[in-house]
Amino acid sequence: MISTKVGEQNIHIGDIVKIHSKVVEGTKSRIQVYEGILIRLRGRGENKTFTVRKIGVGGIGVERTWPLNSNSIVKIEVKKKAGKVRRSKLYYLRDLTGKSAVRV
Repeated sequence: MISTKVGEQNIHIGDIVKIHSKVVEGTKSRIQVYEGILIRLRGRGENKTFTVRKIGVGGIGVERTWPLNSNSIVKIEVKKKAGKVRRSKLYYLRDLTGKSAVRV
């Protein structure tokens, strides 16, 4: 199972995570929460990135990629640990719809 250490916890492929990121709009800044399934970890060291996929409004899949060491990420919270994941990249979730697209 592919995993990486963030702060004091490990995140694994297939985990449902909440990403708290800082968004700056003009002079104001706020924290925006993005929740979805961790489908990809790639790179090494400073270049490590991860991709989170969620099902948005109207059943449209939305993916977002962040650098792991980004200053805009305030906190990564693991909401649910993955069960039995046998792939390092969960790209097959892109072709699924409904409940099967959000369960691993």
